[in-house]
Amino acid sequence: MKRVSVIVSGRVQGVGFRYFVEDIATDMKITGWVRNLPDGTVEIDAEGEEEILKNFTRTIANTKKGMILVSDILVRDKELHGYTHFTIRRD
Repeated sequence: MKRVSVIVSGRVQGVGFRYFVEDIATDMKITGWVRNLPDGTVEIDAEGEEEILKNFTRTIANTKKGMILVSDILVRDKELHGYTHFTIRRD
């Protein structure tokens, strides 16, 4: 198991991106959360098997769907937290 923090920039707020991420995470059995940040980026905190997380971040990085356009992602490793599901945070 591995945990990563991902900061996503581009056209990612107000376009359904968090719901898109939640759907992908749920399909891939990834746990954690996603939230909008005040600077217009989106933060994802995700846990899962290492290869699945690589596929997850690759999928996020290549997203061009509808109005969503990811221009860059920054991925950092973190210590495991032990999330049990994936949620959209609104804080």
